[in-house]
Amino acid sequence: MSRIVKWPVALTIAGSDSGGGAGIQADLKTFAALGVHGASVITCLTAQNPRRVLAVEPCSPEIVRLQMEAVFEELRPAAVKTGMLFSAEIMRAVVVFFKKQKRPPLVVDPVMISTSGAALLKPAAIKILREQLLPLATLVTPNLDETGILIGRKIASVENMRVAAREIHARFGCAALVKGGHLRDGRDAVDIFFDGRTELLLRAPFIKGVSTHGTGCTYSAAIVAALASNHDLPHAVEIGKRHVTAAITRSYRIGKYSALGHFP
Repeated sequence: MSRIVKWPVALTIAGSDSGGGAGIQADLKTFAALGVHGASVITCLTAQNPRRVLAVEPCSPEIVRLQMEAVFEELRPAAVKTGMLFSAEIMRAVVVFFKKQKRPPLVVDPVMISTSGAALLKPAAIKILREQLLPLATLVTPNLDETGILIGRKIASVENMRVAAREIHARFGCAALVKGGHLRDGRDAVDIFFDGRTELLLRAPFIKGVSTHGTGCTYSAAIVAALASNHDLPHAVEIGKRHVTAAITRSYRIGKYSALGHFP
């Protein structure tokens, strides 16, 4: 008789990407690739493809709350990530839910702008992100533009990133992973992690000829999968870096575009 293997549960709270490259779809592929059962709370429906976002329709805060309650009732996750929360109302519902109970590790990917330039976070939600959600987080994973919004100044170098990661930790109380993929003055994609004790400089070569979206979602989801599998936070970040780099390397063609190769 076969033995049933028990998988840990990871939860993503994010938007649905109709093109399948980012958001909930990227998160669930990442969880599966790393041997973690993925549960999901959908915050928004998006009409999008690899080129542009046509429309965003947010879910009601009530259905977001009920999805979270349903998952925690029977499938309590070992780690959680947030992605696109979009509105102040949805973000507030997430904050209230996680304030009420003992939280598993919470990774916040502060999704603000799509790769194509569409706004994915309303201005009113940024104040709640700073003041209420980040203090609940274990880790925040901003790209350079998002880091600039969080600390109020432009990030233009690896040294800027180091200072910013420390400032985010001091200001919000969570660890920071500042992602430098948009810095194109070198041969490597460099990220900086800081949790108050450990600083990591994570480096991987840029993959030439590949342009994808969903890398930020995939990176943070891989970290959450590693946390759900009982890795400590610095090691989980290293696993996330390796996974997203491999997924970019394994990219495949869909029509005129590239998609991340989540599976070996």
